[in-house]
Amino acid sequence: MTALAVTPVRGRADVTAFIRLPYAVYRDDPYWVAPLERERRAFLDPRRSPFHGIGTVQLFLARRGGQVVGRIAAIVDPRYNERHDPKCGQFGLFECADDPEAAAELFDAAADWLGERGLSRMLGPFSFSTNDECGVLVDGFDGPPTMLMPHNPAYYPELFTGCGFSKAKDLLSWRVPMPPDGEPPAIVRRAADRALSAPGVRVRPLDPKRFDADLAAVKDIYNDAWAENYASVPMTDREFEHTVRQLKPIIRPELLQLVEVHGEPAAFSLWLPDTNQALRAAHGRLTTCGVPTGLIRISRAGRRINRTRAVTVGIKKEHRNRGLTAAMFTQAQRAAFRLGYAESELSWILEDNHHANRYAKAVGGILFRTHRLYERDPGALRRALPAQASSATAADAGPEPAHVTAHPTTPAPRPAGTLPRPETRGERTATEAADGVAGGAQRPQSSAGGAVGGALGGEP
Repeated sequence: MTALAVTPVRGRADVTAFIRLPYAVYRDDPYWVAPLERERRAFLDPRRSPFHGIGTVQLFLARRGGQVVGRIAAIVDPRYNERHDPKCGQFGLFECADDPEAAAELFDAAADWLGERGLSRMLGPFSFSTNDECGVLVDGFDGPPTMLMPHNPAYYPELFTGCGFSKAKDLLSWRVPMPPDGEPPAIVRRAADRALSAPGVRVRPLDPKRFDADLAAVKDIYNDAWAENYASVPMTDREFEHTVRQLKPIIRPELLQLVEVHGEPAAFSLWLPDTNQALRAAHGRLTTCGVPTGLIRISRAGRRINRTRAVTVGIKKEHRNRGLTAAMFTQAQRAAFRLGYAESELSWILEDNHHANRYAKAVGGILFRTHRLYERDPGALRRALPAQASSATAADAGPEPAHVTAHPTTPAPRPAGTLPRPETRGERTATEAADGVAGGAQRPQSSAGGAVGGALGGEP
């Protein structure tokens, strides 16, 4: 019988194990896109990641017989607590073998840590907020993820529900094939024409000569548009500057549309090339033995990128219900057509954002993928699994760090509960697309930004 232990991450070796676990979880998954290890290290480093200047994060690892089989992050974001729920903590970065016991102990460790800080609910997964990846894939496992959208094994939803979680909110993704002439449906074009005929309304692409000023306007619009959106938190100046640095190499000016009303910024939309199509070729590494093999592969694969993702749309409250979304969508789709892209993804859109989902359908969108946010109170698991919760005592475990659990393994119901060891290596969004409804967006990771953009030269 192999013992299971869940421990807080301590030191570089644990961080490395945390980062490399997905290589074992997804070893046989043809659709997984490996993130760049150096980017993941920066993301988890409190000295380099801007989130750590705002919130608090504790990472945990689950080991069975010394082999890492799971991981999780417990997250406290004071912005969320102030804006939405003072008693709710978050969790994220969850990865696990098909091992219900390991999953249960990981969720318990995160819940205990949050409970010690006075937080009585858990919501997630987030990485570490709605400004980054969030949700669990529950439908649409038949293809690789688009940039900044999560991907996970099909057994994850069962792990969540088996550990006392319930659905909090679904996040929908729509695929929009490019029409042969690049034109949106007539009803959308008419709405765009009406919006542009209003006095003082102008839609234009990003001006590279005014890059900083235009992006400052985007930040102002973003924080206004999402102020009341589900689970949203405002971006700080440091977070936004970090985002801009990561995005700049891959932003196509034609795909960032800005609306001005009487000269004042009123709305924006941002579409990005799906850099995951190139990133897959690197297998998580830019260099091998000092040779830039990953960069070369990314550069070659980048020439075949044929998809964009509409990452975010934002409209200031006083300018909603004026057809500005239609105007921006029309200009962005025409630009994507000229640049040679074959389809776009609108993601994610909240399931109860009925206006945005109707709009996605109106522009020819096909609903093809669903991600889910889960919630639970910290005591739910122990009520659901009393036998496992009592299978170890402090005396059994001996003197361990906080949140360590160690106990005999019950017979594993699934042979996939243990993972092959990873190879040793050197290693919203389109979101709410309808006027009048704000949506979530994501802080891009450098794996989809700087390194990839440098290899691609910004070309589709």
